[in-house]
Amino acid sequence: MRKVDLCSSTEGTEVILATSSDEKHPPENIIDGNPETFWTTTGMFPQEFIICFHKHVKIEKLVIQSYLVRTLRIEKTTSKEPLDFEQWVEKDLVHTEGQLQNEEIMARDGYATFLRFIIVSAFDHFASVHSISAEGLTVSSLP
Repeated sequence: MRKVDLCSSTEGTEVILATSSDEKHPPENIIDGNPETFWTTTGMFPQEFIICFHKHVKIEKLVIQSYLVRTLRIEKTTSKEPLDFEQWVEKDLVHTEGQLQNEEIMARDGYATFLRFIIVSAFDHFASVHSISAEGLTVSSLP
């Protein structure tokens, strides 16, 4: 089996929910593969978005590019619907003035059908997520 970027929109992955949306920076930008685009929060925290894989996947490594995110929590579920999430990872990110935060997370027990990313807090009133990529394998399609 070949490893692919499971979070790529070309793999059929979608952002199915976001707690804020700016028409110039919609949540779909997180997985569009374009380094020039991003999703931005519109004040107040926590903020979150949910990624749907439309299949069962095993994530081995996550790479998150963001700006001004202080605390990030990632939850996962293997349900057919975005329900019954369990906390998977919580990280305090380092403030990088004027440049993107590149956070690489080696995954343990990375089985999921949905991931929920919660920006618990930020270093400013607004934060942005530029890309999420997930290296891993498709385990099975959903019935």
